[in-house]
Amino acid sequence: MRYMIIGAGGTGGAIGAFLARAGFDVTLIARGEHLSAIREKGLLLHHPDGDFVTRPEACTMEDFIKDGRKAPDVAFVCVKGYSIESAADFLKSAADTHTVVIPILNVYGTGGRLQKALPGMTVTDGCIYIFGERRAPGEIFMNGKMIRIVFGLRRDTPEKIKERVQPVLDQVEKELIESGIRVVNSQQVEADTYRKFTLISPMAAVGAAYDTTAEALQEGGLHRDDFKELVRELLALADKQSISLPEDMLEKNLDIVDHSAKDATTSMQRDIKAGHESEVDGLVYAVVRRGKELGVPLPRYEEIADILHKKLD
Repeated sequence: MRYMIIGAGGTGGAIGAFLARAGFDVTLIARGEHLSAIREKGLLLHHPDGDFVTRPEACTMEDFIKDGRKAPDVAFVCVKGYSIESAADFLKSAADTHTVVIPILNVYGTGGRLQKALPGMTVTDGCIYIFGERRAPGEIFMNGKMIRIVFGLRRDTPEKIKERVQPVLDQVEKELIESGIRVVNSQQVEADTYRKFTLISPMAAVGAAYDTTAEALQEGGLHRDDFKELVRELLALADKQSISLPEDMLEKNLDIVDHSAKDATTSMQRDIKAGHESEVDGLVYAVVRRGKELGVPLPRYEEIADILHKKLD
């Protein structure tokens, strides 16, 4: 497989590092000092089991087009939710009809949104479980060993496309596993990506509203209670939408939180703290809007959304 990864931050950079270390053909789309550092010194991944350096191909979107590089077999889209449109515009020129696009974003439902922008390509849905961040140019830090990618074809995918694309996804699964990444090649991707949303949205909401780390969620007290209540509200929203989730979803999420590094935070929280554009709309405000659309009471989400509005407005 020829892989392209759009976005070389804590998510895309980690995926690229694992694939490159295993010897697979991977090109990172990056920019600025991060790109310069990767080209000059390689990509350094700080991992609990030991750091390692890889040297994947890396270039800007503009150079990929200008150099006339071959379209990838698989394109992982690892940008923030607010950059989806620019990623789609790039893919219109950099990919072709055989390219399978796998969005790996925090915001739920991104695959369907991308598919509308890329009608000539096959877009799956997907997400990732990882606590990773870019703390310096050319360096990705993983706060914990967890890296698990979930992807799959949505229920509305035509059968002809499923027959053509599923073998590609099976090969992607095989190569990611060979790279050391855990994989869920999902047959119910809508439910599986929503599962991830029930973890990352509450973590981001509580962390950003109260400027806390995972340690505050691991301890008993108000912030852990906030997290639990937000998960419960998302489960009520899922039930209204006939999204089937495990009965012990809350316990599963708490287990992930409890095994996270104490200083772990979400990218949304870090972006807000740094004064950057963030995914607060897709991760928090959109939940409140959806609750109102469906008539599902979400009092704790509404309270935290108010706190964040006051912080950011």
